[in-house]
Amino acid sequence: MNDPVASNPETRSHAKAGARPVDTGSEEGNSAQDAPVSHAKRLTERQIVTEILLRAGTAVLLLPFFIAVTHRYLHDPTRITLLVFAIGEAITLVFVLFARVPTERDWHPVSVVVSFCATYYFLAFNLAPGVHLVSEKFAAAVQIVGFLVTIVAKLSLRRSFGLLPAHRGLVTGGAYRYVRHPMYTGYFIRDLGFLLPNFGLQNLLIILLHWALQGIRIVREERLLSKDDAYRSYKRRVRYRVVWGLF
Repeated sequence: MNDPVASNPETRSHAKAGARPVDTGSEEGNSAQDAPVSHAKRLTERQIVTEILLRAGTAVLLLPFFIAVTHRYLHDPTRITLLVFAIGEAITLVFVLFARVPTERDWHPVSVVVSFCATYYFLAFNLAPGVHLVSEKFAAAVQIVGFLVTIVAKLSLRRSFGLLPAHRGLVTGGAYRYVRHPMYTGYFIRDLGFLLPNFGLQNLLIILLHWALQGIRIVREERLLSKDDAYRSYKRRVRYRVVWGLF
């Protein structure tokens, strides 16, 4: 899923008036207080239809995956990594359905294709039992760590979350104080937790492709968000994208 960051007009308007900056809960308002004020635009009918189709399409695409995972788990209840992965995606779906409508979205074909593939990559997983490099319980614990990192990042974003690179409001607090894309950090950890007890060539290639796509996604997101002075200032303060001290 997309890990958007952009400027928060409400926060900046408070700062301009001399009031205490508003903490958006996703990105701290005081980091954007000197940025220029942007004014919200009323959604057009086309934008409303697009939002409905994007969110409904996400639910429709995920439903077969949930059904397949449920079937596999009921057949073999020891495969708890399947269940943990599905729960994580179900929670992601909730965030997508109630995300804030962006003021600007990147509709470039590359961004659309990369975002789609990076979001729904797991639909290509081979859910049949694979090679167990570690136990299901250990792998599930790794998944849960990744899942918790992702949830903390999403709670920091509140409703500034979506599939495509977009302008939804600057977020610099919470997990975003340490890396610029902590949600992706959680995804990578969770992927690793899934792969270890479900190892196979197909799953390995899919996850490697997913990580490569997420790297492209990050670059394109930051290209869009760097149009904002506040985000460029944020990049100077928080140097690392995904892994603190490395990347």
